[in-house]
Amino acid sequence: MKIGSLGENHSVEKRVAITPDVIKKYLSLGFEILLEENYASHLGIEDKEYSELGVKFFNDKKEILENSDIVAQLGILPDEEISILKENKIIIGVLNPYDNKDKLKSLVKKKINVFSLELLPRITRAQSMDILSSQANLAGYKAVIESFANFEKAIPMMMTAAGTVPAAKVLVVGAGVAGLQAVATAKRMGAIVFGTDVRIASKEQVESLGGKFLTVEGSENLETDDGYAKETSDDFKKKQEELLAETLKKIDIVICTALIPGKKAPLIIKDQMINNMQPGSVIYDLAAVQGGNTAFTEVNKIVEKNGVKIMGESNILNRLPISASNLYAKNVFNFVENLYDKEKKDIKINLEDEIINKTLIK
Repeated sequence: MKIGSLGENHSVEKRVAITPDVIKKYLSLGFEILLEENYASHLGIEDKEYSELGVKFFNDKKEILENSDIVAQLGILPDEEISILKENKIIIGVLNPYDNKDKLKSLVKKKINVFSLELLPRITRAQSMDILSSQANLAGYKAVIESFANFEKAIPMMMTAAGTVPAAKVLVVGAGVAGLQAVATAKRMGAIVFGTDVRIASKEQVESLGGKFLTVEGSENLETDDGYAKETSDDFKKKQEELLAETLKKIDIVICTALIPGKKAPLIIKDQMINNMQPGSVIYDLAAVQGGNTAFTEVNKIVEKNGVKIMGESNILNRLPISASNLYAKNVFNFVENLYDKEKKDIKINLEDEIINKTLIK
């Protein structure tokens, strides 16, 4: 069996799907590894480091795609590369199935087996493959670091002979994996941290990290069976807006992480709320690509409204691609290992396996 990977378009994606850390694991299963020349050199990982572990390099993308049984990437391949793939090949990646439906359907028609790792079920056995959790953890951490860097006051409380500097107040909107990491990171750095989410189940998690949980009085647990947030009712939205509008007047930094899978990000922080915030405040919107949680979010821009900076990036993980690649590569290996029949030394697509069934595009 052979697994291959092409270099990504570095202007969009700096992460890689196969790192030196996982090479020996693939080899132990009997895989050959085929990579494009200068595959991870932009990360300071030269081809020689891979070659010494037994990786084969090619300067021809076509040769890799034709000879690989499995192709592991971050995003979906460009059309010209997809055209090279023959039936029964396997593609594994973060394929954005909600926005790439037509392209993925065309792959399925070509009898190519496509696995989109965002669709992994939230079960214990899938945790080691869970790319959303591993990558969201890093995103939540980095969003705090970036927002603090753009905030022009100290974060922790400081007591000096000249007087006391108050601690910054941070609000994290959305208490999923990214949000909880943001709560933990901001707290470790000395901020006073608040968290809010439509899922009441997240209250205990926020508080366990030292945050104070804000919620609409009498709210229900708006959570899907998969653990994601549901869309809220108009009545809930009104109450939530009132709570946020009052809270934001006292907040220095906001980290927005609220997403609904397959849908536009909910608009949570409206224009009048931002206008009432203190000048010098910072909002970092991790939902920017999905439309944003604020009224003024623009992708890859810092927008300033009434003295408030609103930040949003297309791919915050490009700011720490080495850490993100290492985790992603381990997720991908664990997924491949689950596909691999060690006795027959072949791939087995067992649709009775919930992990395989949920991630396979049909």
